[in-house]
Amino acid sequence: MTEPDWIAWAREVQATAQIGLTFCQNPYDRERYEALRSLAARVMAQAGGADLSLVENLFKGQHGYATPKVDVRAAAFDAAGKILMVREASDSGRWTLPGGWGDVNLTPAENVAKEVLEESGFVVRVSKLAAVWDRTRQGHGAVPFSCYKLFFVCEIVGGAAATSLETSEVAFFSEDELPEDLSTERVQRRQLHRMFLHARDPALPTEFD
Repeated sequence: MTEPDWIAWAREVQATAQIGLTFCQNPYDRERYEALRSLAARVMAQAGGADLSLVENLFKGQHGYATPKVDVRAAAFDAAGKILMVREASDSGRWTLPGGWGDVNLTPAENVAKEVLEESGFVVRVSKLAAVWDRTRQGHGAVPFSCYKLFFVCEIVGGAAATSLETSEVAFFSEDELPEDLSTERVQRRQLHRMFLHARDPALPTEFD
C-alpha cells in the first residue's frame, strides 16, 4: 500500500456502511450504518483537508453493493512505435494516456476506443489487455474509492489529431522522450515503459494487481 492507512480505513468503513444500508431492514441498523458513513466522511475530510459537506454528499450518493470503480487507459502506438498522449485541459495541464471512467453499456475495449477518439481524434483498434492494476497498489494519488485501472495496447487505424473539452494538446512520444510533466494520478512513468514492452512483445502475459 502506498497511501496513508487512514484512507484505506475510511474507505473500508464507507463501503461497509454502503453495503449495510443496501441490505438492512431494521431501522435501528440503518441508523448505525448511517452513523458509520458519517464517521468515514469525517475521517476522510479532516485527515485529507477536504470540505466535510462535499465528502458527506459524495458518500451519500453511493448506493448498492460497494465495488471498485473502473478506469480505462489506451496505450496507442503509431507506425513509428511512438505512443499517443494527450495534455489535460484541466488545472493540472499535464500529459497522460487517453482514457477515463468506464461508461455503462460499453465493453472495456469499446470504452477505451471511445476515449481515444473523444480526447485525441484518432481511431484505434484494440489489440491487447496489457494490465489490470489496482490504483492504490500502483502508487497513484489518494482517492476516496477503490479503483481498477485497465491498460490496453491499441493500434491507430484512422482519424487525425484533434483536441477536445478535456484535452489541450495531442502528441506522440518515443520511449526515451516521454514528457516530464506527467499526470501521475492517471498514469505513471513505469507504466508507460511497461506499455512499450507489451507493444514490442505482444506475447507478454497480461499484468495484474
